[in-house]
Amino acid sequence: MNVRTTVAEAVGAALVGCGVDTVVGVVGSGNFAVTTAMVAAGARFVAARHEGGAATMADARARMSGRPTALSLHQGCGLTNALTGVTEAAKSRTPLVVLAAEATSPRSNFAVDQDALAAAVGAVPMRVTSAGDALGQVAAAVGTAVHGRRTVLLNLPLDVQAQELPLPAGPPQVPAPPGPAPDAEQVARLVHALRRARRPVFVAGRGARGPGCRAALEALAERCGALLATSAVARGLFAGSPWSLDVSGGFASPLAAELVSAADLVVGWGCALNAWTTRHGRLIGEDALVVQVDDDPAALGANRPIGLGVVGNVRRTAQAAAAALGEGIGPGYRTAQVRTAIAARGRWRDVPFTPAGGPDRIDPRTLTIALDDLLPAERVVAVDSGNFMGYPSAFLGVPDEFGFCLTQAFQSVGLGLASAIGAALARPDRLPVAALGDGGALMGAAEFETVVRLGLPMVVVVYDDAAYGAEVHHFGPDGHPLDTVRFPETDFAAIARGYGYAAVTVRAVDDLAAVADWVAGPRTAPLLVDAKVAAEEPSWWLEEAFRGH
Repeated sequence: MNVRTTVAEAVGAALVGCGVDTVVGVVGSGNFAVTTAMVAAGARFVAARHEGGAATMADARARMSGRPTALSLHQGCGLTNALTGVTEAAKSRTPLVVLAAEATSPRSNFAVDQDALAAAVGAVPMRVTSAGDALGQVAAAVGTAVHGRRTVLLNLPLDVQAQELPLPAGPPQVPAPPGPAPDAEQVARLVHALRRARRPVFVAGRGARGPGCRAALEALAERCGALLATSAVARGLFAGSPWSLDVSGGFASPLAAELVSAADLVVGWGCALNAWTTRHGRLIGEDALVVQVDDDPAALGANRPIGLGVVGNVRRTAQAAAAALGEGIGPGYRTAQVRTAIAARGRWRDVPFTPAGGPDRIDPRTLTIALDDLLPAERVVAVDSGNFMGYPSAFLGVPDEFGFCLTQAFQSVGLGLASAIGAALARPDRLPVAALGDGGALMGAAEFETVVRLGLPMVVVVYDDAAYGAEVHHFGPDGHPLDTVRFPETDFAAIARGYGYAAVTVRAVDDLAAVADWVAGPRTAPLLVDAKVAAEEPSWWLEEAFRGH
């Protein structure tokens, strides 16, 4: 008997067969059948309350799990609602398959140029045009997402979804990844640079978060005496190493900035070396040799001049360089004095400060250090955008590179809560922590319900300065009126209780006793910390960013 199925059903089953085990979205008439088919094939479906939140959840889940994830959207408005999150994913090179229904009549209310929307934000548009090409397009979409580290928009026209085809015997074959070995001559030039360096620093980025990368980089760094740092998005990669400087760039501690600036060789491993990682170039000394290792030739030198570019996978290139280097070539930057300095003042919390605030406002540094001590070390931290963001990014420790989720490639406010949900889906073994400003918390408030519905034992920390703090500190010193960026105080604790959270308002350290009680258990409801933070001063990283502009 010739058993047949529809394109929508075949596409859903094929995506799961190609390794997509989680789909996030908002279901409407256009994407109902394909989403139902994915669930029937074994995928987990996570319903969001808004497509914008769904897109960011899917992005964060893919980042923190290392597995391809799907985003399911209605045609037209479903896609446009999701566009900010899709843009963030595309700019971050997240392996994400955006599965969007597509109107086929130009007179439809839902008709928009979905290919143009995808291309405009850096995603790769693809389309299922017939029953005959459906499975091939699925395999190509997953292959492009996974091996090309791209966000792919796979359009599913409504009239094609209903077409029939014979029931496939199995999933389509995903194209094999390209795997060229690093060029031997380029590796030899890298090794020559490592031999000559006296103060080498490795800065690892998003491209160094793959399996085996940490071990390969640490082995090479040990042989040449390099210190270890990361870009913000790879924070945690070298957690626990006595030679780790944590983050290079705007979030760098004073000691990290000092040591990176004095380096005579800086090697970026899968790292864009962009303005944020280099503090607009000021973090790298004028006489330092800059080397960049990336598997994308177009990335080499894209953000700053480099002395040497090496095309290759981070792990394989580091292993090849270590083999060519042989035994250790000297202490390099790894002196006893440097190790002692890193241990004593390598973290931001080791830097003395005078607390700001008063009887009704807590200094955000004081708050975050206290939370770092109270919350379990096995955590995954997601941070929204705003004046506050440096505090959780620098003062909350994370266990590894899958413990920190920073959706900042598009610098949009309002993605933090959805990022934390996606990270929690990826790492159910860890405590999810969402760090939000008051503006971002209200922008993403629809997903407060999603946290409760999914039963996530999440801690949501709202750094509430009753303003868009970045704008206050940017324009305020020049005497501009600030009425447009200041707001009445919001009772976030009351809002959270309405959704079913446990909640506490924090104005002083003693108020955090409620957090300790929640951590002790049973954690049957998520916890929101409504922190009324001091707002008199801009954060250090924001001052640095403003100087850069």
